[in-house]
Amino acid sequence: MNMNNNVKLVVFVPTTHADIVRKALGEAGAGKIGNYDFCSFSSLGAGHFRGNEASNPTIGKAGEYEAVAEERIEVVVPREILKEVIEKMKSVHPYEEPTFDIYPLEN
Repeated sequence: MNMNNNVKLVVFVPTTHADIVRKALGEAGAGKIGNYDFCSFSSLGAGHFRGNEASNPTIGKAGEYEAVAEERIEVVVPREILKEVIEKMKSVHPYEEPTFDIYPLEN
């Protein structure tokens, strides 16, 4: 198995903030493919959650079940800037606990 220098970062964000997060990812260096930058893929869905008594949800109230229209944003990120990209994403993401996944990529 030949590991690629890139990973795929997938972040889930309310549709109201998707463009803000997408722009921040691109500004941090994510989404560069060949001669293009700010590349991403999005799909729509619904996020479901309930915060406990110690939570401070951006949407809804602690202890109440909530469903939110969200966008799944996928970008390619060089491993060497992954930490900085995640920090930038978290700095503009509206959620107290942003949900994101990191997938290894192969050549």
